[in-house]
Amino acid sequence: MSILVLAEHNNKEIKSSTLNSISAATQIDSNIDVLVIGSNCDDLANKISNIDKVNKALLLDMPEYENPIAELYEPVITSLSQNYSHILGPASTFGKNIFPRVAVKLDVSQVSDVIKIIDKETFVRPIYAGNAIATVKSRDKIKIITIRPTSFDPAAKDGGSGNVEKITAEKINTAPEFIGREESSSDRPELGTARVVISGGRGLQSADNFKLLNEIADKLNAAVGASRAAVDAGYVSNDYQVGQTGKVVVPDLYIAVGISGAIQHLAGMKESKIIVAINKDDEAPIFNVADYGLKADLFEALPEFSKELDKLNTIQK
Repeated sequence: MSILVLAEHNNKEIKSSTLNSISAATQIDSNIDVLVIGSNCDDLANKISNIDKVNKALLLDMPEYENPIAELYEPVITSLSQNYSHILGPASTFGKNIFPRVAVKLDVSQVSDVIKIIDKETFVRPIYAGNAIATVKSRDKIKIITIRPTSFDPAAKDGGSGNVEKITAEKINTAPEFIGREESSSDRPELGTARVVISGGRGLQSADNFKLLNEIADKLNAAVGASRAAVDAGYVSNDYQVGQTGKVVVPDLYIAVGISGAIQHLAGMKESKIIVAINKDDEAPIFNVADYGLKADLFEALPEFSKELDKLNTIQK
């Protein structure tokens, strides 16, 4: 039994979701290969081959594979599929784009957003916006699985002794044309994998007021998130959205500011280890899941919070 993990990367750096997927794969079997598809990513493949538990990195390096287009990736994965019992990848935007197409082509049922692995055939995943947990058994010959990255510790980046095996693929002329990419850059941790997240809701009242969160995020080395209400109001872009239709986060600390706690938002953050809520409405549903709640006006509480962090940083220095 061999496992193939599809690497998520930007042709220069390994995404942390890849390390989480490899870690999940080790709970099924120790014979793990990682498929690296991209352009000018020889160095990246070498790094992946040195990840602990990785047997080898399969490298397809061609200019047309610079961007992760499902119609291009799927034929590569399906051509390799007969050599593997399990094919894994992250339940990120990357994985959600590619894996359903692979499952359809292989005529198997995908097991999505897995948070726990029982054995080689049995997996645990949330359903109904996280309000129920399903244990799923798959008897498909080839199992297509997406992993919730935050539910598995990342694999060690070193300690492995694998090798890189280069592969080729036939040119496809019918794939969509890649036009361009717009990305927001930030020095803060990535929202989906950050250990600390501070999120704002409609209670912040404007885009300018998100600077209150940014100030605290910089001091905590935290990622900034938002509720759907804040995104729909135009306060921040949808890259920030946490919830059922946004990103799922499981940080060590989640701070919800001015967020009422609609079920759609709770689906994306209620598994956080510690939840702190700041809201002036003491009947807000967010308090039902919060470990610590502060009934206060956020415009008074956040500046005080920031001052206390400054004092703490001064003491630590």
